[in-house]
Amino acid sequence: MLKYNLSQIDTISKKILSNLSNTDCIFLFGELGSGKTTFTRSLINGLQEKNKVNKTEVLSPTFNLLYEYEIKSLKVMHYDLYRLEVTKEVDQLGIFENSENVITIVEWPEKIKKKVENRLEITFYYETGEESRKLKFQGFGKWKNFKFNAI
Repeated sequence: MLKYNLSQIDTISKKILSNLSNTDCIFLFGELGSGKTTFTRSLINGLQEKNKVNKTEVLSPTFNLLYEYEIKSLKVMHYDLYRLEVTKEVDQLGIFENSENVITIVEWPEKIKKKVENRLEITFYYETGEESRKLKFQGFGKWKNFKFNAI
């Protein structure tokens, strides 16, 4: 597990960004307020900066379920499945239907039955009253050997 504080989230997202490909998927686990959307904002803004595109506001898609960001020829699909109650609703979103030049970020992925091969799972831990937080990384496919031991 990696200990960090929110001021270090850009460092963490840049490390992940340096390993990110145009068809990858990132699953974000953790309680409400644990940092999932803050991390996503940092990652998307980092992608925009890397591609010399103006940074945009990155919001939590809790009520919309999806925000889509176009960064030149790349799309970032940011899903939040918190409000969905049954797997059938998740299937209807077609999350993995188009994966060419699409990076998929999913908050609350516990509700997805189908798992994609090249994915990084990040679990965010937040303890009330603590300044530091913790992250756990688990990679699959090309992410299998991804390590992040220190900031």
